Amino acid sequence: MKLGYTIIYVPDVTASLAFFELAFDLRRKFLHESGTYGELDTGETTLSFAAHALGDMNFAGGHVHADTSTQPLGFEIALVTDDVPAAHAKAIAAGAREMAAPLQKPWGQVVSYVRCPDGTLVELCTPIAA
Repeated sequence: MKLGYTIIYVPDVTASLAFFELAFDLRRKFLHESGTYGELDTGETTLSFAAHALGDMNFAGGHVHADTSTQPLGFEIALVTDDVPAAHAKAIAAGAREMAAPLQKPWGQVVSYVRCPDGTLVELCTPIAA
């Protein structure tokens, strides 16, 4: 078993793709002609976005919309960078909301948290020393 992809349900797939391209320098891999599903090129595992309407089709009881939740959902995606303060500032300039400023952790890793306009919680972090 291996992780194939992560899908985040959002109100506007095209807007989420554009935000992640601008804020985190990720490249668009695919956008379905319907605009309801898209992917970013993030390496071996794909980060994908799907419209809330698709989520509603998949889950009879509905799902929590991160963009309307007052608190971030209980999961995050982590993006690894050598310069967390610069990545954090760029994300804020692109429209993310700061959840936690860059901070060096006791184990040496620098970590910050931002919340994207679509509600996604993103950890920005330096690589963990091997």
